[in-house]
Amino acid sequence: MTAREDVDSTGPAGHPWFGDHLLAPAAPAETIRQMLRHELRDTGWPYQRLLPAAPLAVPRASYAELFRVAAALVDLLRRTALETAPTTEGRLAAYRMPKSEHQLFVRDQFVEERYPDCVVRPDVVIGADGPQFLEFNVSGALGGVVETHARLEVWRKLHTDAQGRTPFSSPSPYAVRAEMYRSLCAELALAPRVAIVGSARVNGVQSRYFQLEADYLNNHGLTARFFEPEELPEAWDCPPHLRYPVGLRNFTIPDWLEVGLDTSYVQDALDNGCLLVGTQTSTFMHSKLTVGLLSEGRPWMSAADRSLVDRYLPWTRILADRRTDREGRTVELLPFVVANRELLVLKAALGESGKQVVIGREVDQATWESAVTEAADDGTSVVQDFVAPRMCRTTLIADGDDVPHEVEVAPVLGPLLFGRRPAGLFCRYYGDGSAGIVSARGRDSSSDNCMVAV
Repeated sequence: MTAREDVDSTGPAGHPWFGDHLLAPAAPAETIRQMLRHELRDTGWPYQRLLPAAPLAVPRASYAELFRVAAALVDLLRRTALETAPTTEGRLAAYRMPKSEHQLFVRDQFVEERYPDCVVRPDVVIGADGPQFLEFNVSGALGGVVETHARLEVWRKLHTDAQGRTPFSSPSPYAVRAEMYRSLCAELALAPRVAIVGSARVNGVQSRYFQLEADYLNNHGLTARFFEPEELPEAWDCPPHLRYPVGLRNFTIPDWLEVGLDTSYVQDALDNGCLLVGTQTSTFMHSKLTVGLLSEGRPWMSAADRSLVDRYLPWTRILADRRTDREGRTVELLPFVVANRELLVLKAALGESGKQVVIGREVDQATWESAVTEAADDGTSVVQDFVAPRMCRTTLIADGDDVPHEVEVAPVLGPLLFGRRPAGLFCRYYGDGSAGIVSARGRDSSSDNCMVAV
């Protein structure tokens, strides 16, 4: 057994949620380093100077809480997004969606609204009061899936004993997604043939990033193929038994437009019976405006819904010149936001990798006021309570080092949910112990791992 229980997680920087389990490295540093880099080779994942030496481990109760709450909040998020207007056109107007998002909807409105939340990854930090769900990434193009799969492959090889046991448990992202496809095909009475739609021409991605999943599915009882956009006619313009009736939208519209890729191939596939999940309605769930609406409360919410939101969502409000509630009192929102820079974070409704985010305590007052004024005029931003992340202990391997070293990190957790099922727990952090907007491509000390249950 490689687990040891000697970590004090209850200090001022830590939190009992993390538990006291620290998994020891199960091989020499160079072996671990080579195995981790081999699994993520040729995917476009950035080179990391700091690599994990073992999976991050938390108690089973903590692990289960994260997924239980995530699933419940996603249900509330979906209902909140759909009730903003009775039609897609109404929602596009209500959210002030950019013109680029006015496309790739399925013609059948019932199908479009049923399958937007097939692939979800919230961003969570552990604050003073436990897990806090900062935002929800609702898109087939989530980061963390390939990475979690690759990390788990290494940890299972290294930590499995002679009886085939590991000192931890975690679902496999690809295995859970395979079950999602099977359930989808059974529900729609379709052949289990899956199209993985993406492009290796997007910045930072290579073809193996997509091919890994297709290979996994082909080796586990499904028929799958990776399609570049111009290859998509081969998914539907062919004999019926060769068609791919379901698939994954493993791309974002902005990423494709940035490199000049034609989205009309996708629209043609959708119009000719190829259902790609999550559907475009996911963009309303993905918008941080939906978190603001949910945090403020909806008329249909039960007392239990309200309690769940109050406990696990930081106070979040759509930024506008209006009044709102704050800790049991009514405040004028704009003056409150301007006067309380150090308590708040300003976020655009749409954005990835920490872009369009201003952390109040990290800028001066003039910069904050300028950003708030501009965002209020636009009407597509939220303000959210800043959550100071608690630390946990982990073991890292630095380039050139023969011995792993233990450090305190402030992880951002990404529970993966596919078809509403737990599918693994991605986490990213800075190996130098700093916090803030954590991007795997952000700094020299950027690193990532998967979190497992013990």
